[in-house]
Amino acid sequence: MAALKNVQQKHGYEAHHVRNIILSIGCVALLCMLFILGLSVGRMSIAPGDVAGILSQKFFGTGGSWSQAATNVVIDIRLPRVVAALLVGAALSISGASYQGLFKNPMVSPDILGASAGASFGAALALLFDGSNRVVQLCAFGMGFIAVMLTYLSARRIGRGSNQILLLVLCGLIVGTLFQAFVSVIKYTADPMSKLPEITYWLMGSIAKVTWNDLAIYMIPFVVGALPILALRWRLNILSFGDTEAESLGINVSLMRGIYIFCATLLTSAVVSIAGVVGWVGLIIPHLVRFIFGPDNRVVLPLSLVVGAAFMILVDMACRTLLASEIPLGILTSIIGAPFFFAILLQTQRGQR
Repeated sequence: MAALKNVQQKHGYEAHHVRNIILSIGCVALLCMLFILGLSVGRMSIAPGDVAGILSQKFFGTGGSWSQAATNVVIDIRLPRVVAALLVGAALSISGASYQGLFKNPMVSPDILGASAGASFGAALALLFDGSNRVVQLCAFGMGFIAVMLTYLSARRIGRGSNQILLLVLCGLIVGTLFQAFVSVIKYTADPMSKLPEITYWLMGSIAKVTWNDLAIYMIPFVVGALPILALRWRLNILSFGDTEAESLGINVSLMRGIYIFCATLLTSAVVSIAGVVGWVGLIIPHLVRFIFGPDNRVVLPLSLVVGAAFMILVDMACRTLLASEIPLGILTSIIGAPFFFAILLQTQRGQR
């Protein structure tokens, strides 16, 4: 009987593994399809086949010839925007999945330690004093890091040997609330005819003005933040057992926690610096991936990156096509994210009964 049970378990594992491989290929294919579709959809509709041809001609020198207007729309206007949506969704999703695994809490999102609030304050401050686009990005990025460092140092100062996870969450709540208050002060003192609308619109989130130069700078923190998370994702499984068990298996818990916090903060601050505040993505996408593929972080983290990128491209398409004027990203992600997250929770509870 024991041998039969082992064989059944082995076959069940192999079937689950094959299923995950097939679904993973489907997710990558969906991302590729949405990428081409994102370049096709807009005020000027361009057939997906023409988009593929324009890209082939531009980057590989092959294919036919297309009108200069269509080429300019695809290459100069839509391509940097779609690439930005892909990278923003990927960064938010993988940082959210990292935090949820690290804190062993499915309700955790990338702004749990105050990164988004700090970055919002930095950007609002730069906008208030007529900072250039580059200054706004640098201030947002820097203040996001400062906020998380305040959270981390506060948690370490309050209690060594205590529940560091709980202290980090509580200190993150305090720091985030403090920086949100600073943002409110800036909005209160800003000129209501010029500065206040600019600050408010930026905080709602948008990638409409992202350029290739912005993406070139953004790629540095994206690569530096994403690669260690992906390379060390198996250790996140061990950390989920608890600090004592992880240390008994030879894991330096403090070092690993610091690496994950640093990398996730790097990604979150970089996103806010070029796209403003975009909520819910880092919360719902890891949930969706776990619901489909299971809790193994070796699978969840890379697929969160892929699914998050596809989701953000889809949201960006909706933002620029649903109404005559563009909808800010943060508004639409909240409208989609809240009921979507409720549906996931409802389905999860039904599965546990």
